[in-house]
Amino acid sequence: MAGARFTLLNRANEIGANSYLLEIGDTKVVLDAGMHPKERGSGALPRYEDIPHDSVDAIIVTHSHLDHVGTLPILMRDQPSARVFMTPATSALADALLHNSVNVMKSQRQELGIEEYPLFTHRAIEELTPRIEPRDYEKPFDLDWNGTARATFHDAGHILGSAGVLLEGAGKSVFYSGDIHFEDHALIRGARFPELGDRNLDALIVETTRGDAPRPTHYRRESEEERFIGDIRRCLDGGGSVLIPVFAIGKTQEVLTMIHECKEAGRLPDAPVYIGGLSTKMTIIYDKFSDSTRRCSPGFKILRDMNPITGNRRGRKRIPLERGAIYALSSGMMTEKTTSNGFARGFIDNPENMLLFVGYADPDSPGGKIRSAQPGDNIRLDEDLPEVPLNCGVEIYDFSGHAPRDQLLNFMQQTNARQTVLVHGDPAALKWFANQIERAVVPSPGKPLLL
Repeated sequence: MAGARFTLLNRANEIGANSYLLEIGDTKVVLDAGMHPKERGSGALPRYEDIPHDSVDAIIVTHSHLDHVGTLPILMRDQPSARVFMTPATSALADALLHNSVNVMKSQRQELGIEEYPLFTHRAIEELTPRIEPRDYEKPFDLDWNGTARATFHDAGHILGSAGVLLEGAGKSVFYSGDIHFEDHALIRGARFPELGDRNLDALIVETTRGDAPRPTHYRRESEEERFIGDIRRCLDGGGSVLIPVFAIGKTQEVLTMIHECKEAGRLPDAPVYIGGLSTKMTIIYDKFSDSTRRCSPGFKILRDMNPITGNRRGRKRIPLERGAIYALSSGMMTEKTTSNGFARGFIDNPENMLLFVGYADPDSPGGKIRSAQPGDNIRLDEDLPEVPLNCGVEIYDFSGHAPRDQLLNFMQQTNARQTVLVHGDPAALKWFANQIERAVVPSPGKPLLL
């Protein structure tokens, strides 16, 4: 086949089970293998049934969040000859995430009666892991054994190990952004992409997560951090404690770094900091790569240098509720049966405490319901348990790991690809970018798009 074409494997063009088929000449590449975080069972999978068995040459995973890597074992099983590529840090984080996913699915089989769970097993992950070929940033590698197409990872600045990828072959060049963050975080550096405007790209495949609304013009990261740290300080000074629901990968490590730096600078008291849930395992991996990845504080190891107190939600080491402490617990949306959700039951009814949200929360999640509630409202944290009154303070901060829409728009315009393929966004976001970018297209699920 001459040229290139793109097929959306998501069941809808949205933020969900992200996966895309890219054909460059005769080389077939699947970009990402996500699991939809709001769906259950086989409905959480991409449209893998559209890809013939054992027909894919390569699989590329851009980063280790569930919506990009959560069904990788299923795709690898269906495509036994495919080479599998990701960065070394993504490989380590993805392994831990997938094993945790098996545990979650086993619990949901019992609690929700989902008979098809787990969709894969611990043993399957262990058997498939040797097929993964880690590749470093900015070092081109062949996608197939014939060397007819190649790829290069570039740091996307989203989380540890995240990558955008340049794909070249059959006279075509395509750049897939993955999830992008251009500004430095507290811990890791922002994206470092090549000068794509000089490459005459045939296509840019780009995320549009934050395209539905602009970031406020007065926003400054430094001011947002000062507000966050100031709220923690006031709560602790008043005798309360702080609960920060965090995603295990990325947000946990950024928040802990901010808190550590502010303690060192005397901007926060030396209060105990607790972490729990999957966050601890992921922080160990972040520390493992502290000397080999782009960091704002090279060599800084969270568990060694900050020494937070670790806990386990399954009772082997229960997290105590005490006055004057900081709790950074997963999950970030306070999903049922997670550490942050369980801990909140004895926390949010105390008016001295504060609940601080530093990331996205789906409106239907317990965290989302708290964010839209009024003081004194009764909150249903778990459908199987009584409601709890919301008496603590609640604040929301913008520490998003996704680039705001003005920066994404500037990136698309500077890249000036012959075609811009808009993915990973809600309908309003996709529509907004489609109206701004000439030669932009919103793909339809399962319908090939010529590039």
